[in-house]
Amino acid sequence: MKTEFSDLIGKEYPPFKVDVEKGRVGFFAKAIGAKDPVHFDEKEAKANGYRGIIAPLTFGYTIAMDAGQSFNALDDMNVDKTRAVHGEQGFTYHDDICVGDTISGRQEITDIYDKKDGALIFVETAIKLRNQLGKDVVDLHSVIVIRNG
Repeated sequence: MKTEFSDLIGKEYPPFKVDVEKGRVGFFAKAIGAKDPVHFDEKEAKANGYRGIIAPLTFGYTIAMDAGQSFNALDDMNVDKTRAVHGEQGFTYHDDICVGDTISGRQEITDIYDKKDGALIFVETAIKLRNQLGKDVVDLHSVIVIRNG
């Protein structure tokens, strides 16, 4: 259902770039319990056919957070962040993210709708991440749920 925020659908935010650092990838890999040495050791990663140390699959979301993309839509909607929760996260993988990559992206609001007679507002966003080689690496899809009222 159309909401008071429907005019934000299609809004794109300024592009961003993030350098993928070894320490950040290692910290993330340890935090999620990854044990595969391809996430920590360059020789091991290259021996397994990778360009270098690879980031775990969900690292793309960390890149978006590091680039300050988490609250763009909420800020534009002037929503109290304590009324919002992360409802869903999806990934479409195209290529590996490796240490030393520079990843660029741009966030877009793809849909805004309400449910329960406006009590809940759903904000869908998408970010396509691409590396410095011009290859798409991962598409991110997020849903934020806002308790309205």
